[in-house]
Amino acid sequence: MPPLESALAIESVRLDDANSAIILLDQTLIPVETKYLTLTTQEQVWEAIYELRVRGAPAIGIAAGFGLYLAAKNIAAGLSAGAGFDAFYPLFVKAKEYLASSRPTAVNLFWALDRLDACAKQNAHLPLADMISALRAEAVAIKDEDEQMCKSMGEYGLTLLKPGMGLLTHCNPGTLATARYGTATAPMYLGQERGYDFKVFADETRPLLQGGRLTTFELQSAGIDVTVICDNMASIVMKNGWVHAALVGCDRVAANGDFANKIGTSGVAILAKHYNIPFYVFAPTSTIDLNCATGDDIHIELRNPDEIKTKWYARPMVPQDVKAYNPAFDVTDHSLVTAIVTENGIAYPPFSESLPRMMSPK
Repeated sequence: MPPLESALAIESVRLDDANSAIILLDQTLIPVETKYLTLTTQEQVWEAIYELRVRGAPAIGIAAGFGLYLAAKNIAAGLSAGAGFDAFYPLFVKAKEYLASSRPTAVNLFWALDRLDACAKQNAHLPLADMISALRAEAVAIKDEDEQMCKSMGEYGLTLLKPGMGLLTHCNPGTLATARYGTATAPMYLGQERGYDFKVFADETRPLLQGGRLTTFELQSAGIDVTVICDNMASIVMKNGWVHAALVGCDRVAANGDFANKIGTSGVAILAKHYNIPFYVFAPTSTIDLNCATGDDIHIELRNPDEIKTKWYARPMVPQDVKAYNPAFDVTDHSLVTAIVTENGIAYPPFSESLPRMMSPK
């Protein structure tokens, strides 16, 4: 694999409209290989989201937006000349529902699909070709807005940090998971540009090792001092005084500030509370679900037990017939959260009051 100047140069999801395709970096192969996939069917887009070839809530939303736009483009092309919205829309909804079934937890998936649905309805009076152009513009806007949101979160997040700090993160809240900069990694990248000299500890993050495979790959390529640790080592690095703040991303934030992130995040938050370390959540407003009252209302995805038992090993590491519990996410209680950083500002407790204020630009 050729060396990269910086992971910020990577475009993990992009639209190839001329060939009616999505070009997508297969994150399951990093760091061994950087391979781009060309997705031209709805089944391929669904599989890429489900199998975590594209992952991270914002990147999933971007891929879903492009996927539904391409579905709309193909639906319109398959209709008879002169066909209108009434013939188009039922097929469009079917494609939307199919893509929505790929992952149940990341709210950005549904948010992006709903944005395109709303766009289709708003332009229902137009000829189909013009409505398809509007859908394309909306899908591209989702990606462009995400890059700006991540940059803004980075600026706000940097105000919470000081040069030379030791930071701990969990899973991959990075540029691979977004349009650019990442969520919780955004202040790390901006700090690197400004000489903050952060020292980052990246949990390997079981069961898919996204911290070990992806976060370290990103940060090292950008010249950031990063050390990978196993998930059960977070306590000792905190106790040693090497961690001054914990920064994580998320897949869904409830109205009370409870949030879902990759499995193991809740444990990090509990440890940070014990060691009196601030715990910051980075959440674009597209990830905040005010219709979800508490974390109890967040559906937690269960994945294939083989991801624990065999996936990363040449030979099975546990008895073949033993039961395995493999949730993809856990929910961290809002009482453990110091602040939630959004693109519109920093929300502090009580989150039931501060999060609604974050939903619109100041």
